[in-house]
Amino acid sequence: MIRTLALVHKESKSQYGVMFPDFPGCVAAGRTLDVALDAAREALAFHVEGMRQDRVKIPVPRDLETIRAAKERWIDWTNAIVVFIALLPAPSKQERVNVMIDRRLLRAADKRAKAAHQSRSALVNRALEAYLEG
Repeated sequence: MIRTLALVHKESKSQYGVMFPDFPGCVAAGRTLDVALDAAREALAFHVEGMRQDRVKIPVPRDLETIRAAKERWIDWTNAIVVFIALLPAPSKQERVNVMIDRRLLRAADKRAKAAHQSRSALVNRALEAYLEG
C-alpha cells in the first residue's frame, strides 16, 4: 500500500488540521485527531481520484528527509506532527457480498458495532480499511 506523508497541526482553540506536502491543496480538519485523520484519508483519496480524472500525473510520495531538504516555503513545519496515510481508493457505491465469517468473530463484531452505534457493514468496511492501510 502506498503511504504519503501528512502534517498535522493543532493550535489552541482550533481543530486539528492535516495537509499533504506531496499534494498541495489537499487538506482536512477535525475536532479530534482521529476525526481529522479519517477526514484526511478521505480527502486524499478524492484528491487523487480527481487528479486521475483530470489526467494529472500522481506524484510518487517522498520521504521525510526529501521533503525537508526541498525547503518548500509553503510547508509549515512549526509544531507539526508527522504521520503517514495510506492511499486507498475513494469511497464508492456499496456492494452486497456473501462471505463466510467465523461465528465467534461475527458475534464479537456485532457486539462491538452495537456499542459503537454502527451497523455490521460499517464495522466491516472500517476493518477492511484498517487492514489495507497495513
